Amino acid sequence: MAGVRETSPDFSRGALSTSQSKHSLRGNSRPVSAGERSQSRPHYTMAGMRVLHFDCFSGISGDMTLGALVSLGVPPEVIHGALAQLQLPVRVEFEAVKRCGFAAIHARVIAEEDVAHHRHLRDIEGILNQSRLPEEVRQLAGRIFRRLASAEATVHGQPVETVHFHEVGALDSIADIVGVAAGLCWLRAERYSASPVATGYGQIRGAHGWMPIPAPGTLELLKGVPLAPSQIEAELTTPTGAAILTALVQEWTPTPALTVQRVGYGAGSRDFPDRPNILRLILGTTPGLSGVVEETIAVLETQLDDVSPQVLAYCQEQLFAAGALDVVLQPVYMKKNRPGTLITVLARPESVASLEAILFRETPTLGIRHYICTRHKLPRQQAEVQTPWGNVRGKIIHLPAGQVRFAPEYEDCARIARQTGLPIHIVRETALKCFQPPATQQQT
Repeated sequence: MAGVRETSPDFSRGALSTSQSKHSLRGNSRPVSAGERSQSRPHYTMAGMRVLHFDCFSGISGDMTLGALVSLGVPPEVIHGALAQLQLPVRVEFEAVKRCGFAAIHARVIAEEDVAHHRHLRDIEGILNQSRLPEEVRQLAGRIFRRLASAEATVHGQPVETVHFHEVGALDSIADIVGVAAGLCWLRAERYSASPVATGYGQIRGAHGWMPIPAPGTLELLKGVPLAPSQIEAELTTPTGAAILTALVQEWTPTPALTVQRVGYGAGSRDFPDRPNILRLILGTTPGLSGVVEETIAVLETQLDDVSPQVLAYCQEQLFAAGALDVVLQPVYMKKNRPGTLITVLARPESVASLEAILFRETPTLGIRHYICTRHKLPRQQAEVQTPWGNVRGKIIHLPAGQVRFAPEYEDCARIARQTGLPIHIVRETALKCFQPPATQQQT
């Protein structure tokens, strides 16, 4: 499995056929590009979407991910070909092994002596930019390295530009990240999820001496990520593994709702006696009504009968600032027929702890209910329309039957209304008239 081919890898064969269409706007409206949108990734899944789930019950590293990708079906030639484009003295071999009795693929990176072991981010980016890798592979690998650089800069208290990559700047780590990027681009998953991450415990020796597990850089990368308890005294999750996860994953869930198509097992270097040291990758598609988005959210609730409206307004403001998806204040009657307020907060599951802290701090509540649920919503796309008074942002909303509608952004309509003296409903109606549906819809 270990031969090297000097041809450019084919990254197009991993895609399955999907019903996802590529709409383009014409006339006075246009979609907003990825560079103009927020860099945060939405926590939703469309029915029929191709999903890759990382099951990190024994942690994750670069070589475990490489092995799991090949076990999942990525041809080794794709990874060999990507590494060849770097023109560095490094290669990878894949071997079928067993870990605690379970079959898996182990990736072993072989590199010549690395005279430039400590590299800066600009050195890594120079290697990527000078390579003949496809643009999508370069971008994904660069994003993973930038996450690593940001974490190292934080823990060492220095600018990103001056951070030295130590172990992660070595040839074997470069091969891990570029190989993983190539394999993921070949698979063409549309969404990524992961289980809570096992990190192990104990101490590990690095470039800065002995450090606790997880290492400081790894822990910085895992901020906001649910961790799983582990009784293994070893480093189960490496900085490279943590960077791969946090550069990709949109939802943290033990078991996603999907129809399983393939499963891949990547082996770690050590073989523990009482549990398999493997990373499991699960590739599948989401079930449900086509054209509807399924989203996993947390709901927090508390009722109050002894709080002023000013406090409620300030608390709502703080919850939104901390990342709440929505905050609803609803009048209710409580025990002894006392009028009160029900506060309902919709949030991403990983934000529950921080939002609960705000509710406890800013209100006199004695308890908060919270639960995880799923909701279905219509997919939407950021767009702009050009009106006689300037551009108005909004959302293109896709209906299950294939039609679309446009929802103008209130703030833009209000700004134009203030500037022109027009009623806001006139501005909004004009924005709706200026919207041109996608061409594919007009032709049907």
